[in-house]
Amino acid sequence: MIDPVLERYADLLVGYCTEVAPDEHVYLSVETPAAELGRALVRRVLQAGAQPHLRLSYPAYGADILEFASDSVLDGAPEIELAEMQRMDAFIGVSAPDGGRVLQAIDKARLARWRRRLQPVQEERVNRTRWVGTRFPTAGAAQDAGMSLDAYERFVFDAMYLYDDDPVQRWLELRERQARLIAWLERADEVRILAAGTDLRLSVKGRRWVNSDGKRNMPSGEVFTGPHEASAEGSITFDVPSTVEGVDVEKVQLTFRQGRVVSATAERGQEVLDAQLDTDAGARLLGELGIGTNERIQRATRSTLFDEKIGGTVHLALGRSYVETGGVNESALHWDLICDLRGGGTLLLDGAPFQESGRFLL
Repeated sequence: MIDPVLERYADLLVGYCTEVAPDEHVYLSVETPAAELGRALVRRVLQAGAQPHLRLSYPAYGADILEFASDSVLDGAPEIELAEMQRMDAFIGVSAPDGGRVLQAIDKARLARWRRRLQPVQEERVNRTRWVGTRFPTAGAAQDAGMSLDAYERFVFDAMYLYDDDPVQRWLELRERQARLIAWLERADEVRILAAGTDLRLSVKGRRWVNSDGKRNMPSGEVFTGPHEASAEGSITFDVPSTVEGVDVEKVQLTFRQGRVVSATAERGQEVLDAQLDTDAGARLLGELGIGTNERIQRATRSTLFDEKIGGTVHLALGRSYVETGGVNESALHWDLICDLRGGGTLLLDGAPFQESGRFLL
């Protein structure tokens, strides 16, 4: 018998997030610690009259690829993966990291090569399929977050409204609240971020703001756009720690001139920061500006999926733009970095305060 919470979880991913319809092909990428959720997803896809394509991988799969793959594997064309993704109508990705930091010692140059190899597959998934990514609670992830497994499971499922009587209704209510924010944001030509160690200006004139209401990330709770690629001017400090392939990166400070990173330091993880920026030509430009709105998420957990949604934070992504925002930056990288504004930061729209200390001034 499958846990009723996992059945509700699967129903949310298949029904609300990806809206699977009869006769469609659905790619289910599931890491093995979430195998029980994988079973629930297969059953739910079949109940929708669609065909599931379950692909299980173990948490150290990526580390093994990067350690042992030959040059032909690292740099070869992903013909099979791309052909498979081109057949899919929907994609559901379930990560379940074990917290072992298995990629910590991996050569970051090899990691960049592997990302470049998979970029066409990623673009096909992002731009053509209906997709959602989620993170299943594990003991390792709970340890990374500084929580017991029971507490972390409650945190994760509560952030998705799975304990509420009607999770879908909660996501619809969040969508409506975010739509009101977007109505204000769409009027602005410039966004300015002010906080400790931060004074950054971005042009968003004519760019589209997207209402992230759980359709692509679960959990979600953000509004985002693609700033003009040459517009970023100033500096920003990201005070929420980030974990990149098992390596901690903390207190990142970036300075931009004409949209491009010209200075980058980290109190921890400088090598990773440098490798990320050297991924390709587009990695030093911004692909996203996002504002977190999920009030059920109030603490950082070293998982970007959750941390970028914290109500009262702002995040910027280095690298690839989302085409629906009007952004045009291309890169194999899309790395979200988070700045917490709840301690006295301000967001201004064309010089007028829009948010202060994490509270919207509507």
